[in-house]
Amino acid sequence: MQTVLGILPDALAYGMVLFTISIGLSIMMGLMRVVNLAHGAFAMIGGYLASFALVSLGVSYPVAILIAVIGTVIVSVPFEFLLYRRIYRRSDELTQILLTIGITFFIVGIANYIFGPTSKPIPLPELLKGPFDLGFRMIPAHRLFVIGCGVVTAVALWLLIEKTEFGVRLRAAVDNGDMAEALGIRTQVVYSATFALAVGLAAFGGVVGAELLPVEPFYALRYMVTFLVVVSVGGAGSVTGALAASLLLGLADTTGKYLAPEFGEFFFYVAVIVIVYIFPHGLFGRAH
Repeated sequence: MQTVLGILPDALAYGMVLFTISIGLSIMMGLMRVVNLAHGAFAMIGGYLASFALVSLGVSYPVAILIAVIGTVIVSVPFEFLLYRRIYRRSDELTQILLTIGITFFIVGIANYIFGPTSKPIPLPELLKGPFDLGFRMIPAHRLFVIGCGVVTAVALWLLIEKTEFGVRLRAAVDNGDMAEALGIRTQVVYSATFALAVGLAAFGGVVGAELLPVEPFYALRYMVTFLVVVSVGGAGSVTGALAASLLLGLADTTGKYLAPEFGEFFFYVAVIVIVYIFPHGLFGRAH
């Protein structure tokens, strides 16, 4: 029991990091039908901007997060205007994969040219550096912060998609774009806003999760498969599915590394195989 209680907080924190970053990709794939392999690249941009703001500009941690999110959305605007608009609902998945993998390598090259080919530190504020006593073990305060961010993100997204007019317009535009336009919904504006939301979430996750997924020159390529796995296991477009998948995979990966570290990510992918075998459309996915 003591071992379980010792592993659980770390597994929960890692799962929330996966969720915070991957949920933007889930939205893109599930609601907008875009296989955006460049999602990790936008998370990397957020991490780079936060590191620059903290180390070079000396701003506070919350301000660095705002700079990272807003800056990444601004950086993404030309990509959305020139490239992504051409693949919303109008291209096959192979075209989307080729286009977004090209964008990934482009961003990796530009980021390394501007910021250099070294890992980028994201210093934490004093409040998040120390340990926190849970009663049965000590845990870094930052991990509690990450868990809190994941919970707030999940609730806010669910409310946005299920309970707001924007969510209704988005689901209408996805289900039948032509009909939605005929009813006066400006689908292009809805798609652009959703893309900005997904990119902003990627940047936010890249910053708050940097302690567990360090920001380094090949971040976008190193974690691309991990983010895709979370979306596939959870079911694209499902906030609940992405959260469940992140927590399950985080638990499998953390437990495996605690008990048998020599196996690396073996247990993570075993869990993926088992879940996908039992739920071929994802935990909360729908057959199309």
